[in-house]
Amino acid sequence: MTREIAPDDAHSIAPDVAGGELALPCASARAAARSGTRCADLANAEAAAAAAAPLDHATVRAIVAGIMLAMFLSALEQTIVAPALPAIGKSLGDVDDLSWVVTAYLLAATATTPLFGKLSDIYGRRTLLLAAIGFFIAGSVACALAPSIWLLIAARGLQGIGGGGLLPIAQTIIADLLSPRERPVVQGRTSIMFMSASILGPVLGGFLTDHFHWSLIFWINLPLGAVALVMTERALRRLPRNDRPHRLDVVGAVLLVGAALALMLALAWGGTHYPWTSWQIIALIAGSAVLWVSFALRLLTAREPFIPVAILHGRVTSTITVAAFFSIGTVIGVTIYTPLYCQTVIGVSASLSGLALIAYMGGATLGSLVSTRVVVRTKHYMRVPMFGLAVAVATLVILAANPAAHSLGEVVLLLFVLGLGLGPMYPVSTIVMQNTVKPHQLGTATGTLNFFRTLGGAMVVAAFGAIVLGGVTEASPGMTIDKLVAGHGDLGPAFHWVFLAAAACLAISFICLLAVEERPLHGPLRAAPESDAE
Repeated sequence: MTREIAPDDAHSIAPDVAGGELALPCASARAAARSGTRCADLANAEAAAAAAAPLDHATVRAIVAGIMLAMFLSALEQTIVAPALPAIGKSLGDVDDLSWVVTAYLLAATATTPLFGKLSDIYGRRTLLLAAIGFFIAGSVACALAPSIWLLIAARGLQGIGGGGLLPIAQTIIADLLSPRERPVVQGRTSIMFMSASILGPVLGGFLTDHFHWSLIFWINLPLGAVALVMTERALRRLPRNDRPHRLDVVGAVLLVGAALALMLALAWGGTHYPWTSWQIIALIAGSAVLWVSFALRLLTAREPFIPVAILHGRVTSTITVAAFFSIGTVIGVTIYTPLYCQTVIGVSASLSGLALIAYMGGATLGSLVSTRVVVRTKHYMRVPMFGLAVAVATLVILAANPAAHSLGEVVLLLFVLGLGLGPMYPVSTIVMQNTVKPHQLGTATGTLNFFRTLGGAMVVAAFGAIVLGGVTEASPGMTIDKLVAGHGDLGPAFHWVFLAAAACLAISFICLLAVEERPLHGPLRAAPESDAE
């Protein structure tokens, strides 16, 4: 019977292969048969040894460059569409359903994130990353050619399927390439990439829409995607593989995706399309609750559940996931509502509110970069995000004390400090999660973490929206966020509670970090990967 060689055995096999004891050609099958070993075993051993061999610096650079471009595609698409929405609605003759152009992408990306992570553990990173890029490009073409708003929405869903796979697989590939002590350097570089995409997206989207045609915001993905395909297809052939034979829990995947979709629809529609007490919202929340309970039962009874129970049950993985849920959710919520706060409470223009948002994102990027440098050089690395969260909570309390009393300069400074404190959470949560799980669970764990971070963002944004709208709907029934931006009255009291709610979320995240077991980061700290990532 052929014995499968697990990835964990690669290091014990590699010396024998290098010494020539197992490097037998298939022509010597008789000798191999006499020793009880088949040629298939030898091929597996040689493949395992090749995967265990360290990659040269040029290959590492090529792989990192390819996956960074793939991540850039996903990050850019989340911001480039917003400026083009009015032109899209006018061109396709439907303004009422424009919000679905954004919502469809986010729903699809959120729902498929854990699925891509799990599949990458089964079929390998290269195959799934190429598939994600392929879905993304196909969705971009369909978006550019869409003749109606609902076909555009469907195409955005297809594009979101690909976008949901780009980020977790790219982060998992970094984990495959580098040890936990080396990963923070590359993780810090991704922060710069995300900030660049966040700033470039609205500018590029507005420019292409105003001077050319809105469809170019989708056509631009084709050359970028083609380059990413070529770079990753070639470089990832030598990527080390840690996958093992797994079964895909289809029932568990359907339950998780269904529960997430129902909850996100309820959060997206509640208070805007339907009242929170309407039967539609109540039915969605109840249905989501039933599906979540069914998913939990499936985790306990399935032979190989969609998300291994050890990932959710472990002290480190569970606490860091909850911490990321609240902290990254707050990051997203503050990003969404900062322009509204600046325009309706401070009374500045849209362009100046963009300046405040850039300061916030710049602080987050700087905080992420500094934290990744410190984490790899200190024993007690969890103190870095804990200190950052403490600073962020204090900043939010200052903002909440009297939201309308601050000048634009003060708001810009406070948002910069807030971003500086929140910046370490994104890379550190990824590093801690990947440092805890086994190599063959990296994709599943990374996808799960990204899923709950995105879900946390949706819930925090919905909570902030309920607070803001709840403060004005009694006096102005039917009020929406768009109408608020157009010029509603004083929202200072509402944002007092928004900032306090954000501080409470970060306090929960801080408590979770206190419970995280601080395990040493595995692997040596070498200078070569750091210079390669520069």
